[in-house]
Formats: sequence, structure tokens, C-alpha cells
Amino acid sequence: MSGLLLSYGLLFAAILIFLSMFFSFVPVGLWISAAAAGVKVGIFNLIGMRLRRVVPTRVVNPLIKATKAGLLVNINQLEAHFLAGGNVDKVVNALIAAQRAEIPLVFERAAAIDLAGRDVLEAVQMSVNPKVIETPLVAAIAKDGIELKAKARVTVRANIERLVGGAGEQTIIARVGEGIVTTIGSANTHKEVLENPDRISKTVLSKGLDSGTAFEILSIDIADVDVGRNIGAQLQTDQAEADKRIAQAKAEERRAMAVAREQEMKAAVVEMRARVVEAEAEVPKALAQALREGKLGVMDYYNMQNVISDTQMRGSIANTGKPEAATGESK
Repeated sequence: MSGLLLSYGLLFAAILIFLSMFFSFVPVGLWISAAAAGVKVGIFNLIGMRLRRVVPTRVVNPLIKATKAGLLVNINQLEAHFLAGGNVDKVVNALIAAQRAEIPLVFERAAAIDLAGRDVLEAVQMSVNPKVIETPLVAAIAKDGIELKAKARVTVRANIERLVGGAGEQTIIARVGEGIVTTIGSANTHKEVLENPDRISKTVLSKGLDSGTAFEILSIDIADVDVGRNIGAQLQTDQAEADKRIAQAKAEERRAMAVAREQEMKAAVVEMRARVVEAEAEVPKALAQALREGKLGVMDYYNMQNVISDTQMRGSIANTGKPEAATGESK
């Protein structure tokens, strides 16, 4: 009797283990929920999801939601998107929001947007409720040299057709900043921009800055315009300082060249004097040689000495006469 009870107990435990494993592997509760919602999902489909490493709740719950919203999607599409790494629940929510807002959006487009890394639900919401992008402070210089700093608010709406492959918000901000710089730079004076700030908006909007982006620009509003530095005057001051330094450098160069030329002339004079002294030292030797060879007589030598003495006397008289003449003039 005890052996029979033990056999029944082991059988009952085995049945419990089997049922627990079965219900843990096969989501029967999810199958009952889908059947109650009118969604046809076979029990073998749920088992196949388990075998394909697909979380059944991530597919069946969005399918129930889509069916109740009246969307025409099937479980194979949702499962394929899940296996591709997409967010099935967000795609279904985006499709429901697009349907309510009467925005043409099919499942393939929504899945492509989601797989491209963009938030498809946020894109649909932005199509209904446009987003305001505020640019950073953009500095530009008018033709009169005055710096202006402007900040703009760009109202954009998501373009569903260009979300895949279209540029993002940073491109819009960069293009608007470029348009602000161009408009301020083309103004003759900064006062023109301050008097008509809408001139910036009109010029920037006319450039078609949203081409190739995932957005459609609805409006560009200038939030603030401030006057900055007088860049023109500062540049002129810097240029004058640079010209001054260049002139000083050239003057220093000319002075150095003049000093060098003076040194060269002094060296040339010293060399010339040395040559004169050397030549004068050769004169007595030449006279002695001439006397020995008979080319110069004694009387000729005395006559030459007389001429030299007379020349020295005249030079002495001329030198002594100058101070006296100067003294007479001063008297």
C-alpha cells in the first residue's frame, strides 16, 4: 500500500513539473488574452516565437493594440521588425497616432524610420505639433564694422517622407546661423538691422534651408539682437599699430645701414692713410737711390727742399691766419 502511494506521489510530482515547464514555455495566458481581444494567434505560433528567441509579449501586445485601433498589420510583420532590432511597440503607437491625425504612414515606412535610429513616434507628434528650435547666439559684422549678436527661434515640422536619410536639427541650426551672418554682413550699417530685424527672417526663409533635411521650416523669428564691439575701429587700430611697427623696423634698418656705411668709410680712410704713410716712407729711399744713381743732383735736391720748406711755411701762415680772421669777424 505504501508503495502504491509512493508511485502516485511520484506521478503527481512529474505531472506538476511537466505542467509548470509547459506553462513557462508556452504563454497560454497571452494566448487567452489575444483570443479574448479577437486576435488570431495560434498556440504553435507562440511556441515558434519561443524557439526563434522572440519575446511573445513584445509582439502580441502591440498586435492586440493595432487590431483594436483598426490597423492592418499582421504578426509576421511585427515579428520580423522585432528580429531586425526595432521597437515594435513604438512603431505601432506611431501608426495609431498617424491614423488619428490623418497622416499617411504605412508600416514599412514607420519600420524603416525606426530602424534608421530615429524616434518615429516623436516624428509623428512633431508633424502634428511643430517643434521650436532655438539657435545659439550668432555674431556677425555689418559693413560699418559694428558687431551684432542675434538669436533666432526656428519653428519646424517633421517631414515623414525625408526622415530616412534627411539631415537633423544641427544642420538646420547651422544653415540658419549662416543665413543670419550673410544678412547682417550685407547690411550697410548695423542700424538697418536693428530697425528691421524681420529682414533677417525674410532673407533666411527665402534660401530654402530645409532642403535635404528631415524637417520643414514653418517660420524663423528673431528673438534678440544685441550690439557688440566696434570691430572696424579695432581693426583700424591694429592696422595702424602694425604700420607703426613696420615703419620703426624700416627706420632701424636704415640706421643700421648708415652706421655700417660710416664704419666702412672710416675703415677706408684708415687704410688710405696707412697707404699714404707707407708711400711717404718710400720717398727718402727713392731720393737716396736717385742720388746714388746720379739721376738727381745735389742742387736739384736743395731746390726741392726749398720748395718743400716754402710750402710748409705757406701752410703755417694759412693755418695761423684763420683764427685771426675769425677773431676779427667776431670783433
